[in-house]
Amino acid sequence: MPARIVLSRQNARLKELRKALTGPGRNGQRRAGIEGAHLLEEALRSGVRVPCVFVARGFENLLEHLLLPPETEVLLVPRPLLDSVLATETPQPLAALVETPDWTWAHLFRQPEGRAGLIMVLAGLQDPGNLGTILRSAEAFGAGGVVSLPGTVSAWNPKAVRASAGSVFRLPLISASAEECFARLREAELRIWTTDVCAANPADAIDLTAPVALVFGNEGAGVPPELAAMADGAVAIPCPGPVESLNAAVAASVLLYEASRQKRAVDNRRGVRR
Repeated sequence: MPARIVLSRQNARLKELRKALTGPGRNGQRRAGIEGAHLLEEALRSGVRVPCVFVARGFENLLEHLLLPPETEVLLVPRPLLDSVLATETPQPLAALVETPDWTWAHLFRQPEGRAGLIMVLAGLQDPGNLGTILRSAEAFGAGGVVSLPGTVSAWNPKAVRASAGSVFRLPLISASAEECFARLREAELRIWTTDVCAANPADAIDLTAPVALVFGNEGAGVPPELAAMADGAVAIPCPGPVESLNAAVAASVLLYEASRQKRAVDNRRGVRR
């Protein structure tokens, strides 16, 4: 595929990439920046539109095994110039602009036949690595999607995208106010559980095979009291060790696994194979 050489940091596409990396999701921005051959391959495999690819001069071979669509623009950029735009400490020689998927509530609640829904609700989660890991675990264990409430870091933060390992391209993700979120969940007849370490039901004692939503709060403050009051109850992960609590991404992954385990046990009793 022919590539156009870019030598100026004032190039409009480079400016767009810089903006997409430093302010993802702001003001309704529908393009995100990604970095590295693996993430670009995941984006293409997921059917995400890729308007532009940036490759450092001397690394053109990275494009050889990528099935770029003919409408994708390829820019060849000197390595120092590309490094100055990228956000990581050790920049990759390949980056791209991608169109973020346009998910709707219908996508979140659309489940495979015979499967009850499981929705993750993130209320004020601040660490992009935690968010990306939750997206990856949610896809791995069959969650229907994620709702991001105000105060939660953007899922298109470069660190979140990397931690998701491509799940951000495929897992339905909605940004909404708490009021809209809870109203939608109630309308869809999901039972809502907050996560807590005190006065909560142990995870293996509640039914996670039914349509449920799990609410996770800020890494330090937890779920805001006003949201906890709107839930049906609280769930905790029994920990025999001396630690006070688990990392948010670890806790979410454990609960996602528990939900998957319960559903698999039900399937086994019914003789159902999936």
